[in-house]
Formats: sequence, C-alpha cells, structure tokens
Amino acid sequence: MSYLNPPRLHFAGRFQAAPSTVNNDPLHFNNATFQPDFQQSPGGWWNPGGDAAWRLIDCKVTSAWLDHDRQAAAGDPVLTCLIGDSDRAPPAKIVDLDPEQQMVSQIWGLEVRICRADGSTLLRGRFEPVAFMDIWDRASGPGNDGDIGAGTMFQSVLTDLEWADVSASPFLIALKQAAGDGLLSIKFNVDGYNMNPASADFTRGRVVGTIGAAAAAEPRHFVVGRHFMAAARPGGNFFVPAGGVNFCAAIVDAAAGKIILDLGNALITKAPGGAPRDIGTLALAWQGPTPGTVDTINYTADKWYETTAGVVTLPAGRKLTAAELTAIGGHPLVITRAAAGANPRVAVAEAPNGTYVRADAFVHRLNPGGDANVRLFASKWGQPYANAHIVAFLDPSQLQSGDPPVPPVGTPTAAVTFLANLDADPNGVAELVIQAGDPGTVRSFIDGQLYGVRPMLAEDQAPGSEFNTDPWEFISLLVWSGFAPDDPPTWYGSIQPIFQQYANLYPIMKPIVDLADYDSVCGNVRMLALAFGLPVDNPNAMPVTRDLSDAKRKTILRWLAEPGPDGKPRKGTPQPQAAVAAAAVARPAAAPPAIAARGGKAAAASRRLALRNRTP
Repeated sequence: MSYLNPPRLHFAGRFQAAPSTVNNDPLHFNNATFQPDFQQSPGGWWNPGGDAAWRLIDCKVTSAWLDHDRQAAAGDPVLTCLIGDSDRAPPAKIVDLDPEQQMVSQIWGLEVRICRADGSTLLRGRFEPVAFMDIWDRASGPGNDGDIGAGTMFQSVLTDLEWADVSASPFLIALKQAAGDGLLSIKFNVDGYNMNPASADFTRGRVVGTIGAAAAAEPRHFVVGRHFMAAARPGGNFFVPAGGVNFCAAIVDAAAGKIILDLGNALITKAPGGAPRDIGTLALAWQGPTPGTVDTINYTADKWYETTAGVVTLPAGRKLTAAELTAIGGHPLVITRAAAGANPRVAVAEAPNGTYVRADAFVHRLNPGGDANVRLFASKWGQPYANAHIVAFLDPSQLQSGDPPVPPVGTPTAAVTFLANLDADPNGVAELVIQAGDPGTVRSFIDGQLYGVRPMLAEDQAPGSEFNTDPWEFISLLVWSGFAPDDPPTWYGSIQPIFQQYANLYPIMKPIVDLADYDSVCGNVRMLALAFGLPVDNPNAMPVTRDLSDAKRKTILRWLAEPGPDGKPRKGTPQPQAAVAAAAVARPAAAPPAIAARGGKAAAASRRLALRNRTP
C-alpha cells in the first residue's frame, strides 16, 4: 500500500527552498583560505544569505479518489482543503549531505497538515526525512539550463498522525480508516525553481503531489511495483532519458483489474514549472509473445498535471481481462510514444526479466565504529522476489569530486565494510549492514569522507541482461573522521575551527550570533546549548547541515556546559593557524566557476562528470 492506492488525494501549489549557496563550493570549507567576498554574490554564488528554510506555499487539494474510478463527491469538504506545513514550529530545512554529494538534498523537520481554508487543522503528521530522487533535465533548452530546468521528487511517510474531527468528509474518514498502521504515504514532485534574486518568486518553485495510506511492512521511500528503467542519452546536466520519459513506477491491482501509473516526475515540460510538452501519443502497453496495449494516457489535457499529480489509473472505463492480467503478470510493461501517423516506439520499459531492487533509506551519516542497517527490497513483476541474490559494491561514480584542489572522495575504501553477497528472505527483503571505520582526514578541511554503495541483483549484472541502471539508486554515506578534543575543551583548541567554518558558510547566522567571535558565542551560551542539543530532525537543530559527528557535538555541549574560573566557556591559547587564516583574508577573492550561475546542483553534476571520466 502506498500513495498510489486509493483513497488518495492530489495537491498542487508552490514550495520554497532557500539554501545558503556559500557551501556549494567545496573549497569554501577551507578556513585558512576563506575570504569575506565568499559571503556575497558572485563569490558566494546566487544565494549566500539563504537560511535553508523549506516551505509549502498555497498548496490546494485538486482532486480526491475514494476508489480507482470513483472521485470524492463534489461537496466533500476535502476538496476545499489546503496542504500546509507547521503552524507551531519553525520552517523545515533543506540540507545537502555534503558539498561533494549534493544530489541527495534532504528535508528535515517538516510537518505536513491537511487543513481547512481558514487554517484549522484536520490532520497533521511528521514527514520522515528523505532525500530527493531521480533528478533530471525536465525542461532543458535555452534559458532553462541547470537547476532551473531540473525536476525531481521526494517520497516518504507521515508518522505521529494527529486527526481532528473529520466526520464531515467521507474522503477523510476513508483515509483515516485506511491508515490502520498509523502511517500515510506522501510523494511530491518539484520543478520550475526560480534562481533570480530580483524576482518576487525567488527560491520558489512548483510542487505537485499525492497523499495516501501506507503499510508498515512496505518501503517508506519507494513503491514495490513495476519500475520503468530509462536509458540515458548523452548530454544534459543530470539525466536525459533517451526515450523522452524519465524513471517511473506503477502498481497492478489485479483484484480491481487496474494499473496505477505515476508519471509525476517523468514527463518533459514546455517550460520550467509548465505543462507537459506534447511528445506524441503515449500509451501503457506490455511486451511478450502476444503484446498489447492497456490504454492511452491523456497527459495533454488542460490542468491534467495539477489535478492528477501525474497519477493515472488504466484502463479507463473497464477492467483488465484475465488474459491481459496473465500477460502483464509475466512480461515487461512499457510506455510507448507515437508521432501522428507513425508507429509507436518504446519510450521507457521495465527490465526484460521484470526484476528490481533498491535500498529504502538511501542516505546515512555514520560515526567511526557505527553502522547502517539498510533494508533492501527485491521484486519481480511487481511482487516480492523471494530469496533473490543481491550483490553490493562500492560505486563512487555519482559523487561530485573534481580536479585538485577539490578533495578526493571514496578513499580509503577500507573505512566502510559490508557483505558483497546476500540473499533476500521469502518476502524479498534483505538487510545490508554497512560498518564504518575512521576514514582519517583525506579531505583535510572537510570532515569525514563520502562513499557510494550500489546494490544490484546478481542476474542484472550479467552480460546481455539489458538492464538499465538508474544512476541515482545507490546508498550515499558520509563517514565522519575520528576526533580527539583537548581536555578540557577550549575555544582555541577544539571549538573555534568548527565554529569558524559554520560562520563562514552560513552568514545568515551572524545577526543572531557570530560563531567566529568568542564574545558573541559567550553571550549566547544557553541558546547554543539548546540548539546543539536538539534531535537532528528538529527544524531548529544546529548545525543546519546536520554534518556534525557525535564526538564533535559532545565536545561542543561539554564546552558550553563546563565554564572556566571566569564563568565563561574556556578560551584557551590561540593556535598559529589563526594567524595564517587572518593573513589569507587579505587576498583578492577568486571568481566562482562559470557554471555556478546555473545552480549548485548543476555545478556539482559537472564535477561528477569530471570524476567519472577519471574512473577506470
């Protein structure tokens, strides 16, 4: 069960993501060479004053479905509802894993509400933090290059559900009953991002999504179903599907005789945040000895995207026959496209053998000596793949290092260990345990090291398997370096280098507390102790980047809690490095790379290509 199953509702509106762009450049993490101009445009890229806030703005319910072919009645109050974020907490935060892995930006501290037009809450739930997936060049072309033309999506669950009186809405009654495991499934697509500081819509874009029920035994961040695997075409910033349709998923409801297909992050648009581009007649079909067509997809209809979020139930007006279900149950589903008067050709298809495997939680931050227990779900023809043989291997190819002096990633490889071969259980589920050691300080001024681990089914690695790999479906790991503080910790010993880096990268903090200034920090001890002590999923947690190891966090909290004889946190003795850093400030600022104007994600992707070209 997921957002694809009824009852479900669709919504559309705007979102805001306001990251600080100072940290888009890995070299800006070097305290010794950081320059004041890096906190302003252009040296600090296009939004150096960002506060990392992530918000839902003016999102309205656009449709609601009680069953595959039955919408909520026109008078159901849910159709006048809004989808909002918290009315009792600060905004959520959008956070990159690392300057050299910016393709898994996560939303932390988001609360999602279904509320009346007056703002009163009917349902609220906590959005489990997740990173975006399947970023691609959705609206490429002149003026749309880079982040502006990108599209991506987030899928997660809402937990800790709080229901008000929903008795006036038959749809919300049905949704509450369906959420028997105390979970809702939510998926939303974002595109049309505005990077123009002079625009009233700066840092905003379009969001279109779906909310349905979730089952505890299912993955929380993707659907066990039928997965369409796009082939790549050369070029672009992120991913350009050769057939014009991006990665997408569907489920087959055999009992209802229906297929529910999600094209929300799969169709090219006319412009960023615009309507789908007409790329010909699209149809859902199947291959095999007796191929056939399920139905065409009416994706060019007016307001189709906003009212469906790209989710379509096929075939319309009828059920699949027993013969069709038998054929579909053992042969690849495909989406075909055809120009006027031309024969259909396959735009995107399932793997020829119908197999698929993916990690559910695919972003992890690890301390030396810690581990990540990653659940893998294997399926075949949309059903759990019992006893599937899975292989796992290090894959740094999508990380975004670059030429020196940008630090290297993925080394030393011995800092992460895991079983290279494992078998799924009868439900198609396997647990990959990844253990972290101490990677040392290979990256010098950036704490820890990045690794990529890719799980695949063994049979899909075989020559001739014709399996199209999704480049984004791997596990991203940030493994922190070991840290030995001075004892007791002091400002000039352990604390100043950490705080200086945050002060450099997030200038929005300076009017509140200047983390580079000892006296300013001493004047805000209680506030800092609270913020550094909050759970990492709290929107007020410091640091906003969530890139602080347990050892460093404990040291900071100890330093704040154990003052010296003067009643202030211990200052200690200045280190020689401080003078070096001060001298470096006088040097003229270096210009940002030309690609920076196209956005942090596009710039990171260009470094990724440089790394891949060097990888044997």
